[in-house]
Amino acid sequence: METLSQSPQDPRFVQDPYPFYETARSHGPFFRWAEYGMVCTGNAAAVNAIFRDRRFGREAPVELTPVFPPHLVPFFAVEAHSMLELEPPRHTRLRSLVLRAFTSRRIAALQPEIESLSHQLVDRFPSGPFDLLQAFGQPLPVIIIARLLGVPEAMAPDLLRWSNAMVGMYQASRTPAMEAAAIGATEAFVAFLTGYIAERRARPADDLITHLIAAESEGQRLSTEELISTCILLLNAGHEATVHTFGNGVKALLEGATSPQLLAPEAVEGTVEEILRFDPALHMFTRWAYEDVEVMRHTFRRGDRVALLLAAANRDPGQWHHPDRFQPDRRIKPHASFGAGLHFCVGASLARLELQTALPILFQRHASLRLAEPPRYADVYHFHGLQRLMVNT
Repeated sequence: METLSQSPQDPRFVQDPYPFYETARSHGPFFRWAEYGMVCTGNAAAVNAIFRDRRFGREAPVELTPVFPPHLVPFFAVEAHSMLELEPPRHTRLRSLVLRAFTSRRIAALQPEIESLSHQLVDRFPSGPFDLLQAFGQPLPVIIIARLLGVPEAMAPDLLRWSNAMVGMYQASRTPAMEAAAIGATEAFVAFLTGYIAERRARPADDLITHLIAAESEGQRLSTEELISTCILLLNAGHEATVHTFGNGVKALLEGATSPQLLAPEAVEGTVEEILRFDPALHMFTRWAYEDVEVMRHTFRRGDRVALLLAAANRDPGQWHHPDRFQPDRRIKPHASFGAGLHFCVGASLARLELQTALPILFQRHASLRLAEPPRYADVYHFHGLQRLMVNT
C-alpha cells in the first residue's frame, strides 16, 4: 500500500484538496495518509461498503477505549452520549427515540418558515459588498433548528458561537486555545440545556425538545445526559454543515454562470444534489474495524481505523461522468455526503429542504448576484467551507 504525505493545513490543499485525492486514487482503492497514520479510501464502492458493513463502526473497540486528558473531559462527556459516536444497541435505542420526535412530517412543516425567514433575511441585505454567509447562510439554518427544538430565537448568536467553538475539536488545525474555547462552549451549552430541559419537563410545548422528552421505546426514554447530547448534536450538525454547503454551493453556482432554470421547481432538487456531491462540507469520516475483514483485497485487523474520504468518493470517475465538473442537470443518484447505513445523517431531509427552499428565493430576489472577490476556503479540515462569501447584488 502506498503511503502519501499531505498536510491538511497546507494552504494549497485547503484551497483545493481534490488534486491530492486524485493522486491517492491513482494508487488504488486504499492508501496510507502519513499525517494521520491511517488507511484511507476515496473509492466510492469502498466508502459505501464500509459505511454499510456492521463489522466497522464509530465506537472504539473496548480494549482501545481512549483515555482523555482531564481538561478535555467535559467535551468528551457530552460525546459519550452522542448517537453519532455510538453503535448498537445504544445507537439503535437513541436513534429510534430521536426519530419518533424528528419526523419527516415535522420537517416538511418547516417549509413555510424557511421560506418566510429567507425573505426576511434578503430584505436586510445591505447595499454594497457584503458577506453572504454572515447575512444569510449562517442565520437561516441556526434560527430554523432553534425554532424546531423550541430554543428561544434570541439564543441563536450564542448557539452559533458555541457550535463554532465545539467543532474546532474535530479540525486538523486544533490548538490548545481552540480546546479551551471548546470546553468553555461545551460547559455553557450544557448549563443552558440543563435548565431549559428542566423547564420543558415542567411546561411542555409543541417543540422537538418536548417531543424528545416524551419519546419512549420499549419502556425506555432518553436520560437528561442523552437529551443534552442529542440537542447539541442536532444544533451543531443542524447548521454547521449546512452553512458550509450553502457557501460552497453558491460559490459553484456563481462561478458557473447560474441559469435561472437551475433553480426552477422542476430542477432545484437536482441542483441541490449536485451541490452536495460536488463540494461537500465534510470530507473525512472515520471507522474502527471490529474484526478481521477484507475489503477490496486489503485486510483490516480488529482495532484498525479507516478514514472514508467522502468528497473524494463523490468524484470517483468509476461512479460519475466528468466528476470534476459542476453539472446540476446530472441524473440524481446517491452520493456520500450524508453517509450511509446505520449512521446516515438524521438531518439530511432538513438540510435538503433548507437548500431547496432558500436558494431559489435568494436568486429570484437577486438575479444579478455576483462575487465581489474570489472566495477562499478556511483552514477547517476535515470540514470544507469558505472563510467568507463576499457578493454584490
